[in-house]
Amino acid sequence: MAIFVTGSTGYLGSYLVAGLFTEHRDKLNLLVRAKTDEEARERLWTSLQLHFDFRNFLEYLSTRVRIFRGDLTSERFGLPDDEYHALVDTTGSIIHCAASLNRKSERQCLNVNLRGGLEVIQLGRRAQNRNGLRRYSHVSTVAVAGTRRNEVVTEDVAIDWARSDYDPYARTKKFGEHMLHQLLADVPRTVFRPAIVLGDSRRPDTSQFDMVQAFDMLVRLPVLPLRPRDKIDIVPANYVAKAIVTIHQKDEPAHGIYHLSSGTGSQTYQELTDALAKSGGWRRPAYWPGIGGMFSRTVNRISRGKGALARGASLLKVFWPYLDWNTVFDNSRVVAELGEAPAKFSTYAFPLLKFSRENKFRYPAKPWPAMEIPEKTAVAGSARA
Repeated sequence: MAIFVTGSTGYLGSYLVAGLFTEHRDKLNLLVRAKTDEEARERLWTSLQLHFDFRNFLEYLSTRVRIFRGDLTSERFGLPDDEYHALVDTTGSIIHCAASLNRKSERQCLNVNLRGGLEVIQLGRRAQNRNGLRRYSHVSTVAVAGTRRNEVVTEDVAIDWARSDYDPYARTKKFGEHMLHQLLADVPRTVFRPAIVLGDSRRPDTSQFDMVQAFDMLVRLPVLPLRPRDKIDIVPANYVAKAIVTIHQKDEPAHGIYHLSSGTGSQTYQELTDALAKSGGWRRPAYWPGIGGMFSRTVNRISRGKGALARGASLLKVFWPYLDWNTVFDNSRVVAELGEAPAKFSTYAFPLLKFSRENKFRYPAKPWPAMEIPEKTAVAGSARA
């Protein structure tokens, strides 16, 4: 039986697939949105080249993967009946990672995070009824905790339905957890809530730049509208993926919900800017938290323009509530489960920033080499653009 993984062509999803390839032996059913078989393979290569060279990628692709070309938001993923039935029959567990992180678009969050999430839950129900489902792992977010201020939040009290949400992303992810618990109550299930996922503690390369670009704009400022002793909960992608893959593969995880975060070990803005200034030979910024309101209004105005500055301002506008809330998420459960805490952001922030700047916040993706497609690679289904 295979593990069905959504979001495999995304940033965190690529880490999950890579971890399953290198640490386990299961076959994978991957849902990929593409119009042709070639496009599906190329999208996977673009995503997974962050982790493998082409030869290793082809080996895994030809021996461990079945691609289902479909759309998360279409009924039964838009697959023909025979392909959907094959997906149900061969799926033994599910890792649902795909999501829209577009915090400004209610429509996109509803379509992907709720409609798409419901389609994956329905697949889980059918797989459970058919052969039994070993586990359903749902990748959520700490943002389901809603509006917070100066808190340490534990897993079991994070969701408070009387508390308002910062944005459509947080709101739909919170309801996605609710759907899972209501509709698959008889299935072993695990909810993972990552904090701010930023970079890889082992290397500077990244293919996800939104938060890096927002952070870059902040560190360029001579004056920061933040409180220097506020903490920001940042966790590297490699730690998040290791936690999800390891716990998903356990027969009996200790808990049903895990915060994948830096917890009370999260660093302060002062610690981060001091570390970056030392690594880069930069001047340390001044902190003027009293100008926060003026800063927010200025960012909103600049974000309506064009160009790189407007792009950075737009990202800051989206992420500002999460930068200003001084809230961290207790991670004692995952630390106990893995036997290790995540690396501190200051230990890899400068190489990450340097790589991102040198590549102008774009991943230098390599195209598909001019060679034959492996015959053993299975691609199923029909595309929905």
